Parts: sequence; C-alpha cells; structure tokens
Amino acid sequence: MSRLSSLRNHGLGLGFLLLFGAALIGQAFAGHAAFNADQAGSGLPGISLGRYVTSASFAADVAENWQSEYLQFFLYILLTVWLVQRGSPESKPLADVGTESDEQQLTGAYARPDSPAPVRRGGWIGSLYGRSLGLTMGAIFLLSWLAQSVAGVAAYNETQLRELEAPVSWAQYAASADFWNRTLQNWQSEFLAVASMAILSIYLRQRGSPESKPVGAAHSATGTEG
Repeated sequence: MSRLSSLRNHGLGLGFLLLFGAALIGQAFAGHAAFNADQAGSGLPGISLGRYVTSASFAADVAENWQSEYLQFFLYILLTVWLVQRGSPESKPLADVGTESDEQQLTGAYARPDSPAPVRRGGWIGSLYGRSLGLTMGAIFLLSWLAQSVAGVAAYNETQLRELEAPVSWAQYAASADFWNRTLQNWQSEFLAVASMAILSIYLRQRGSPESKPVGAAHSATGTEG
C-alpha cells in the first residue's frame, strides 16, 4: 500500500487531529493576547507565550473544553444503547433497544476468526471489551474534569491573591458558582448540539455523508446511513 493510500485511508482521523492542533495553537496565541491585555488593564506586566501555555489559566481553559466533549460522547454512547429516535440515522433501529443479542454483536458462539482477541477469548475479558469504548470515554471525561478543577482553582487563586483576597481550597472551588458556571455553559451547548443532530437529521440530508440518511430515504427511516 502506498503512503498516499495509507494517508487517504486514515484521512478522517488525521484530518481532525490536524484541525485540533491548529485550533489549540490558535487558542494559545489568542488566549495569550487576551491574558496580557487583562494584565495591562490591571497595571501588571505581561508574560511570555511559553509561560502562558504552561499556566493554570491555559490548562483550565483547555481541560474545560475537553471534559465537556468527552462527556458528550460518553453519554451519547451509553444513552443510544437504550434510547432511540424515530427517523434519525443517529439512532439504531427501533426494535434493537438494549445491548442486543450475541448474534447481532458477533460475540460468544457467534465470534468470527477476525473478531478482536478479547471477543474470541470471551468471559469477563470479552464482557469488559464489550464496554471498553464507554468506559474509556467516561474515564477521559472524569480525568479532564479533575484537571479542569485543579487548574481552575490554581488560576482562581492567582486572581484572588492579585486582588488581595483569600485563596480557596479545591473543595471550595469545586462547589463554587465560578466552577459550575464554566462547567454548565459547556455542557448545555454539547447536549443541544447532539439533540439538534439527532432531530435535524430526520428531515435534512447531506449527500455522501455517513452521518446522513441517503438523500431519497423516507423521513421515517431509522438507523439508516448513507
């Protein structure tokens, strides 16, 4: 296989990783400029870009976005096991609610020679592997949320000390309005985006996209992708 073919075959993942890198770099430069503008407004000296990207302020902003994204995927993975949406390609067929049979999932006696090794082995390892995507997304969400709270309390206390106010503990910050305001404003946007995709894809189409039904599919067609 040529290098060009290999890149094409992994284009979706690579494309989004490149977009992620570009957006993160852009955030670093924009955040650095905004931070130094705030410093100047308070009569304080600015800091270097290197110091900014290793600061608690930058870490808190990055982790805040990551945890909300991974929460979205974690809940989407779990809820779509049991919840369906008539007419949406984002939903599985209405009759397949639940964890589905071994035959549908190609597990147990229905495992194939090319099935992943944990599936062929079965037992608790196979059962754990069958939930590995949700568990991994959930773990990344929790770790990102913890990182947001730790970096957030450090950034918050920097502001407190600058304003000659008393710093707060991690527990106090995690229960504060500032932390939950930053957290919930991200969560609500993620939930709205998923709901919009599930509902709008019932009636609207994008030719050639696996996230859309075929252009000519009926609005009532459920779990059908183009």
